Amino acid sequence: MSTEQTTAANGFSYTLTRTLDASAARVWQAWTTPDEYAQWAHAAPGSVELDVRPGGAWKATMLTPDGAEFPLTGTYQQVTENRHLTLGMDIPGRPDPTTMTMELTEEGPRNTVITLRQTCDTAEERDMAEQGSGMLLDGLTAFLGDDGARA
Repeated sequence: MSTEQTTAANGFSYTLTRTLDASAARVWQAWTTPDEYAQWAHAAPGSVELDVRPGGAWKATMLTPDGAEFPLTGTYQQVTENRHLTLGMDIPGRPDPTTMTMELTEEGPRNTVITLRQTCDTAEERDMAEQGSGMLLDGLTAFLGDDGARA
C-alpha cells in the first residue's frame, strides 16, 4: 500500500493506494452491497444502508477495535459504477460534509488498484481519517482474499 500526505491552502489531504486481487466489478460489489460492506468494514450488524446513486443516502455504525460504536452518515455525490464514488460524510459540529473519493482502476482481470482520497481541516483530522481508511482497506483486502470463489 502506498500513502501520500499533503498540506495545501484548502486543507490537509491523504491518498491511500492498494492493489487488490479482484476485478473492479467484484471490489465495487463488496463496497456497495450492504451485507458485504458490513462484513469487511467493521460495521455493527444491521446498521448498514447504502442507496448508491447521486444524492442517495448511506449510513453505517462502525465498531472500533475496543468495541466502541461510531455512527457515520452521508450521501453519495458522484457514482460511476465499477470506477468511482465520491461520498459526503456528515461530521458532527461541521456545517458541510467532508468528502472522500474512491477510485478503481482495473489492471487485468484479477487486479484492481483502489485509491482513497480525503481532505480534512486539520492534520489531526487527516491522520484519524487516514487511519480509518487504512483499516477499511485492510478489511476489504482480507474479505476479497477470503472469497475467491465468488470473484
